[in-house]
Amino acid sequence: MPRDDRPERSERGGYRRYYAPKRKFCRFCQRNVRGIDYKAVEILRKYIPDRGKITPRRITGTCAFHQRKLSLAVKRARLMALLPYVED
Repeated sequence: MPRDDRPERSERGGYRRYYAPKRKFCRFCQRNVRGIDYKAVEILRKYIPDRGKITPRRITGTCAFHQRKLSLAVKRARLMALLPYVED
């Protein structure tokens, strides 16, 4: 009969452990950045994966204020042909 104080066993036979997710933070807030320039292509490329989409807040940890500035800068850079719309 299983004891109630033990964690449940997983399919692979081991015990499941809960690890708290690593705290995400806004890199722009840490560096005290107010605006994001569309000409800073090296910075913008970090927020665009292989498929060419803009990475969401929940993945990058960017705050709402800077995520809006970031998406606007990416769209402007795409319009000026500094960034591609899609990758090959």
